[in-house]
Amino acid sequence: MPLPTLPDPLRRQRGFLNPNIAKFIGLSILGLGIAGALLVVYALIFINPRLPSLDLITDYRPKVPLRIWSEDKVLLGEFGEEKRSLVKLDDIPADMKNAVLAIEDYRFYEHGGIDWIGIARALVTDVLRGSASQGASTITMQVARNVFLTKEKTFSRKLYEVLLANKIEHALTKDQILEVYMNQIYLGQRAFGFAAAARTYFGKDLKDVSLAEAAMLAGLPKAPSAYNPIVNPKRAHIRQQYILQRMLDVGFITQAQYDKASKEELKVRAPGSQYTVHAEYVNEMVRQMVYAQYKEDTYTQGFNVYTTVNAADQQAAYLAVRKGVMDYDRRHGYRGPEETIELPSNAEDRASAIDDVMDDHPDNDDILAAVVVAASPKQIDAVLRNGDKISVKGEALRFVASALSEKAKKDVRIGPGALIRVMQDAKQNWQVVQLPQVEAALVSVVPQDGAIRALVGGFDFTQNNFNHVTQAWRQPGSTFKPFIYSAALEKGFAPASIVNDAPVSYPAGPGQPNWEPKDDETPAGPITVRTALQKSVNLVAIRTLDYIGVPYAKDFITGTYGFDADKVPPYLPMALGAGQTNPLQLSAAYSVFANGGYKIQPYLISQITDARGKVLSKAEPLIVGNGAPRVVAERNSYMMTNLLKSVAQRGTGARSNSIGRTDLAGKTGTTNDAVDGWFAGYQRTLATVVWMGYDQPKSLGGMEFGAQLALPIWVDYMAKALKGVPQFDQPAPDGIRFIDGEPYYDNFTPNNGLVTNVGVTVVDAISNFFGWTPSQTPAAPGTAQPAPNVPGSAPGTPGAAPSPSGTRPQSDNARRFLDSTNQGH
Repeated sequence: MPLPTLPDPLRRQRGFLNPNIAKFIGLSILGLGIAGALLVVYALIFINPRLPSLDLITDYRPKVPLRIWSEDKVLLGEFGEEKRSLVKLDDIPADMKNAVLAIEDYRFYEHGGIDWIGIARALVTDVLRGSASQGASTITMQVARNVFLTKEKTFSRKLYEVLLANKIEHALTKDQILEVYMNQIYLGQRAFGFAAAARTYFGKDLKDVSLAEAAMLAGLPKAPSAYNPIVNPKRAHIRQQYILQRMLDVGFITQAQYDKASKEELKVRAPGSQYTVHAEYVNEMVRQMVYAQYKEDTYTQGFNVYTTVNAADQQAAYLAVRKGVMDYDRRHGYRGPEETIELPSNAEDRASAIDDVMDDHPDNDDILAAVVVAASPKQIDAVLRNGDKISVKGEALRFVASALSEKAKKDVRIGPGALIRVMQDAKQNWQVVQLPQVEAALVSVVPQDGAIRALVGGFDFTQNNFNHVTQAWRQPGSTFKPFIYSAALEKGFAPASIVNDAPVSYPAGPGQPNWEPKDDETPAGPITVRTALQKSVNLVAIRTLDYIGVPYAKDFITGTYGFDADKVPPYLPMALGAGQTNPLQLSAAYSVFANGGYKIQPYLISQITDARGKVLSKAEPLIVGNGAPRVVAERNSYMMTNLLKSVAQRGTGARSNSIGRTDLAGKTGTTNDAVDGWFAGYQRTLATVVWMGYDQPKSLGGMEFGAQLALPIWVDYMAKALKGVPQFDQPAPDGIRFIDGEPYYDNFTPNNGLVTNVGVTVVDAISNFFGWTPSQTPAAPGTAQPAPNVPGSAPGTPGAAPSPSGTRPQSDNARRFLDSTNQGH
């Protein structure tokens, strides 16, 4: 059946545009044209004159944080609201630039700041999808927005953005615009610019990132929180794969490069671990010193501070302190879980409860928080923060065996819901540990100029930012005895001088009982100064100080070694370290022994530069042989080193022999009731002091001494710090004379002014010769008197080491005394 014939008007309308529609379109185009013209006029008259100056990018000076470096150019830390590292475009890898261009603006070098083709493509796509799925901002427009504008989505802001982009394109080259973009864009984790992001997420310099890493970084500008590889690793990976495909599509990489990069496993850094060296206490010291000079500019002007710290030595110090503290903590037993929660039976609720309790107990470097889900005397099953399940069993349970017993007290017991601490041992087996309550500190100084090579102010800065190296004024214990003997050398003593190790009593103040210092061991009778120092004998140090006089000793020690006069008591307990010092001050004092008698001033900052590398300040340390003042004769420091080598090799510091060197010298120290444990020692190139104790002073334990507390830390550190350092054999200086293997001042020799003995009677000598225990009435009080209520004697570290070769036995000491008596000495 034939179709009906349509009327002519309708037939014409099917072939041609409806006049009404055409009229509408025409009017619309005219309206748009008029609106556009008005918009241009408005922009030229009202907006263009109000556009901001381009000085912010033509003279580009963004906020750059304070950056702290080791002496070997390792980044130690940063301070500032914005982490940023300025890099030149030529120093940015091609893969990094291409990844950004591929995803953000691959026609960047072709358009004039506004990509009209891109805008048209985005409009078409948005219309077809029915939503705003594509943007059309060019890199130039993003620079305009990031540097000058807010991120509010309004028409006027977009108009400003377009006009600014056009202005920027006329003021800068394409390369300059891209350089600003690569340094300015925010990329999450407080990182601005791709150089800062590379270090934040991968711990690398930008020049070292791989193609796969560059693609992941390039995914961040769109939404740093959504595509953050730390917070959202899965979404970041999807974005990275898309960018790699995009780079392949636009010809920036080959198929082979794509295949390799798309399969590469990336190692993203954990939060807070973007620095390879733990130097938190160093960083805080530097921040305070720089802020004192530059105030708020400290955090925005891009200062680079180069410290004297050596990165390898600093990390060795951190690990040594950490191990020493953990070893001590393990010796003193398990204290119980940090918290115990109820574990819901529902899996989802249980996971949520575990996450909640973890929030209150952050990980501490390699000491991780874990929640126990099952426990028995044979095995503990627990969940880590990241959801991984671990098991602790076998020998690793010995430390917490009592806490797994049914008889364990509630606050100590480990059961389901207990929050414990775990870490892996050298064989990657899990073991239960605990966050320690004790503190320790280490500082290592170059004796020739005072440069601080390593400084650890406590176990963990995030736990306790009190810097025990500089802020903890504690009794130095027996580490102070060498300074007493140094003063005595100038009064005629020598290592071979004999002092009576016998009970002694000194009157105290009115109504006070006599002060009767003690040692841990039975008094040995007449012994040499060398033996007394090796074994850290208290009674000999006190008799020596009494003989030379307290006022003289105090003036000599404070004037020579730099101790604060108001912190050194003018009483006999000074010989036992009853005053106060801190590890940094003590390291400077021991440096005088190490460097031949010169006073140095420890310093931490070698120079400060601005963001462009201009030197703003530079340290001018006093150097041995070049400005450092001599404070004691070279023969004194030589003699003291000779004595302190005996301590390190055959005395209370004999554990240092494990390093395998014969040029080490040092002294242990333990204060009353083992409240503080010390070891201060040196080799010619490094003077290092280690301290251990509680912030609120209390005993470290009845069987704990400096040799067990501080010396192991010192040994671990020095073994690494001195690796490859040649052995140093110090020649005897002028003024030293050897007799029977012992050194003497040439003007204080036997029969020529030497103090041959102190406090020794004929009865002492005879009884010592025959092996009797001295039983005579205590020697008469010395000339110096202790003050009322002075601290008691500090226990000496047990001296189980054998007598040093070349040191006469006690019977020989008696013979020598009798000989000297017969000779009128």
